[in-house]
Amino acid sequence: MSLSDLTPQRYPFLWRWVIEHVWRIEHAFERAQADGRAENDTRIRILVVAAVFSLGFVVMAAGAVWSATLSDAGKGGRAYAGAPKRADLVDREGRLLAANLTHYTLSIDTREVWSRRETRAALLKALPRLKPSQLDRALKAEKRGLVMRGLTPAEKERIHALGLPGVVFDPEQRRVYPLGALAAHLLGYDEKGGAPVAGAEKALEAEILKAGAEGRPVALSIDVRVQAALEEELALAAAEFQPKGAVGVITNVHTGEILGVASWPDFDPNHPGRATPEQLRNRAAASVFEMGSTFKAFTVAIGLDTHVATPDSTFDATQPLKMGYRTIHDFHGTNRILTLREVFNHSSNIGTAKLALAVGADRMARYFHALGLTKRAQVELLESTRPLTPKKWDEDDMASVSFGHGINVSPLALAQAMGAILNGGELVPLTIRKQVPGYRPKGERVMSEQTTMSMLQIMRDNVVNGTGRKADAPGLMVGGKTGTGEKYDPEIRGYSNYKQVGSFAAVFPTDGPVDAERYFVLILMDEPQGGVRTGGWVAAPAVGRIVDRIAPFLGVKRRQPDPALMQTPTYVATARLATPGGAR
Repeated sequence: MSLSDLTPQRYPFLWRWVIEHVWRIEHAFERAQADGRAENDTRIRILVVAAVFSLGFVVMAAGAVWSATLSDAGKGGRAYAGAPKRADLVDREGRLLAANLTHYTLSIDTREVWSRRETRAALLKALPRLKPSQLDRALKAEKRGLVMRGLTPAEKERIHALGLPGVVFDPEQRRVYPLGALAAHLLGYDEKGGAPVAGAEKALEAEILKAGAEGRPVALSIDVRVQAALEEELALAAAEFQPKGAVGVITNVHTGEILGVASWPDFDPNHPGRATPEQLRNRAAASVFEMGSTFKAFTVAIGLDTHVATPDSTFDATQPLKMGYRTIHDFHGTNRILTLREVFNHSSNIGTAKLALAVGADRMARYFHALGLTKRAQVELLESTRPLTPKKWDEDDMASVSFGHGINVSPLALAQAMGAILNGGELVPLTIRKQVPGYRPKGERVMSEQTTMSMLQIMRDNVVNGTGRKADAPGLMVGGKTGTGEKYDPEIRGYSNYKQVGSFAAVFPTDGPVDAERYFVLILMDEPQGGVRTGGWVAAPAVGRIVDRIAPFLGVKRRQPDPALMQTPTYVATARLATPGGAR
């Protein structure tokens, strides 16, 4: 409070009191003069002057005490309104992911500095991380110069104890991420000024501010335990195969909740300025890839749903398929007639293309649109990007798209579409918000429940007998599909045999009714190195380890394996992988 605040409008009683006493004193002067007692007049004037000076000193002392104990001035700072309160972010079980902590901005008011040299030496000694050049610029300012942001309360107190004139602290709210790099791409980060830039921080900004004002946290869909397992296994696979980048996604196929999502290489959202653009890029949402043979799951599901084929329908893969100017070959050539199950298990390009031609380009295109593969994934993240799709959907293009070539989609778009063929046939948008227990959103129907049941069986058979053997986790009924896509190389103006995308798309458990709890897992390696770069080699083993680790967190119990299955090489190999001390 200052003297300017003591206006008659704000304190009328005070001013009435002052005026009344002034008149009493004036009347006393008049009476003394009328009585001829000049000495009384002099005494009264001396008393009045002394009283005025005493009152002034009392007001000044009171103001000094108030400033020292109650105002920001006594704390070395100025009044600060503060940034809008942002709510904490927590995982689905309430574990802290992001929070606001008070930090301080250090400035210098050069008009109040007594000695620039002493101030400079004292600050550099008390704050070793302060750069001399920063301090020098602040000391040369005409009025007030910014020294640095982000002082911790301990650093602020250490400097404040020096009692340096002109040193000013302004409190500011800073976002901190106590788990470091964990879930960094999902959470996002802030600019220096505090504005959210990416991830949930940006996508849910309005909700976070509203929750902050109400004093409650915002719960995200991820589970910290699931996220940690995903990131650890993705990093291990990346260390082994040295890819350009890698992606991991785990979703609940019924609710669309993202339980874990990882992009490698990662970064620490507490220090985003130290990260490269490659580290900051959320490859799960903002990158698109030719997914290769994982798309065969869509083509087979479409063939079943249109009743063009059954699991036992046959396709002639004895000869390559000629389509105009090009010829379609099989990577795992069998040179024989295959059932639809075998087409899937052997990942036959020839059989898949023939199935797509039997369905017809128009119907295939309609299904791909309905599955959301021709637009950005429906998720809150603003980074979610649009796919690259064929300019026309004729038979030639559809033959390529049927096995994942000629179309580029984001990993999140793939996860969303996979959910539709695994949850009973409804396209459910993905979400980073925690849903209430038991919630089952009503999605747009794309396929029948029978198609889902057939696909679960076919995908399980692929892990037991096909190209997905390395993804099995004993007792957890894993199903899935490998994917190996060749990348277009501008240098050779064609597809490269060396630059590939290896992936594995999995579902577990595959048994039980159509509405049983079920989860989707995707691991993708972008340009892995080594002699073998296929999805079954570089991605499937990581999927098996992840499923093995996260199943207890998700409440998925192990089933007793079929005694006949226990004697197969597949079961023996995967059981060895799951044994402590066994091969990874």
